Amino acid sequence: MTRRCPAWVPVLVLVLTVAQLAVAEWVPGIERFADKAFGARLVAYPLLMSVVPFLWWLVVKRRHPDRHPPYGAFTLVMLPFLVDVTGNSLDLYDALLWWDDFNHFANWALLLTGIGLIICEQVRPSWAVVLLVTGLGAVLAIGWELGEWFTFIRHGTELDTAYEDTLGDETLGTLGALVAGIVVARVLSRRDTTG
Repeated sequence: MTRRCPAWVPVLVLVLTVAQLAVAEWVPGIERFADKAFGARLVAYPLLMSVVPFLWWLVVKRRHPDRHPPYGAFTLVMLPFLVDVTGNSLDLYDALLWWDDFNHFANWALLLTGIGLIICEQVRPSWAVVLLVTGLGAVLAIGWELGEWFTFIRHGTELDTAYEDTLGDETLGTLGALVAGIVVARVLSRRDTTG
């Protein structure tokens, strides 16, 4: 019997993320949260965290009512938002020079592993899984950077360094997605051989 992730795990990730966002938005005087659009994040992050589970329930569960929800994959999709908010809560973006770069790589690896495990069940051969997950990760990295530009950069103080940072972030996100693609291809390959 396969061990499954319990339903409470992605719920806990969502609750921890929203709780930190609420503190960042509503508790006054915490300098590390200033000018980082936590009001927008308080709305956007829970919505973005819920997109994949919502689409899974809408599409897959309606067609296959007996299928068990992939709570582990949902958790992987949600974890990058928790990691980002926790990094802000612990002031890691300012305290550790490499934290932002690490986030773009690791969070895209987590996000795309979760998405890949959901959307690639029927995709073969393995190289197609890697290509699909990496390409989707690159598109999402570009979209994320456009969102950051619109939210933080276009009228902010980071305009002088934005181009170089954006290219680096997109590259690291795409590399994280490549790692995710390899992981997903291996997991699916093992599932195929073990039945």
